[in-house]
Amino acid sequence: MDLVNHTWTQVFLLAGFTTTGALRPLAFLGTLCIYLLTLAGNLFIIVLVQADSRLCTPMYFFISVLSFLELWYVSTTVPTLLHTLLHGRSPISPTVCLVQLYVFHSLGMTECYLLGVMALDRYLAICRPLHYHALMSRRVQLWLAGATWVAGFSAALVPASLTATLPFCLKEVAHYFCDLAPLMRLACVDTRWHHGVHGAVIGVATGCNLVLILGLYGGILRAVLKLPSAASQAKAFSTCFSHITVVVLFYASAFTVYVGSPGGRPEGTDKHIALVYALLTPFLNPIIYTLRNKEVKEAMKRVRVRIRTMLKEA
Repeated sequence: MDLVNHTWTQVFLLAGFTTTGALRPLAFLGTLCIYLLTLAGNLFIIVLVQADSRLCTPMYFFISVLSFLELWYVSTTVPTLLHTLLHGRSPISPTVCLVQLYVFHSLGMTECYLLGVMALDRYLAICRPLHYHALMSRRVQLWLAGATWVAGFSAALVPASLTATLPFCLKEVAHYFCDLAPLMRLACVDTRWHHGVHGAVIGVATGCNLVLILGLYGGILRAVLKLPSAASQAKAFSTCFSHITVVVLFYASAFTVYVGSPGGRPEGTDKHIALVYALLTPFLNPIIYTLRNKEVKEAMKRVRVRIRTMLKEA
């Protein structure tokens, strides 16, 4: 890595992934296809929820909010990934780098809180069915969704602002986007204190949400096991399966990178793990929420019939 003066006129270099020869265009096209499919899949869920009145329920409202978040989440990092795949090491200004860092972590923290809210929604639907619609009114849904965004963008201020105050003596970021650990490795000073604060903030936020989710699903499990028939138990569990799958994917990869010790992993490992929560999870979310969901499939049929009728009348 090259030494540079730590002024705001310096330029960071995103190392990206090492691809050569025929692998470079293949990696670029593969990533581009996944990105476009991710955008299309999440847009499809948003439009479908808005277009079909039977999907106007709290569960699908929060799923559409998650899809909206995923559009921005994946778009924060994939453009720089594509650029590094096509051109190799890519320059990025410190200002753009820190904005990317803040927005990425803000959206990640927002998703963390939103997954907790979605678990609460499933808990109320299964354990408090008689009071569910009163407790989860439209006003409450909007308030909860807004609160997740405010909380996420507020919590990310701490790690982003601390990183912005560091003096940097190196310029090559061993990643395809600006993230905490790769940036702190470029600092001229000891960053163990910063690592501790980052781990505490992110660990407490994600850990508390994970405990909340586990507690809510513990209540759901107890309530479902009390149902009289296996069919009713299976139906209740089916509404939670998609959410549990997303939670496992998101938390397993995020905890590995942000809560574990960065010194215990070889440099460059983080960018491979990041592909799971920054690219793969947003890509899989629409598939997870639609592939096994009977209500979504029926809604798709109703929308198709409506479109065909409109075309015939036109």
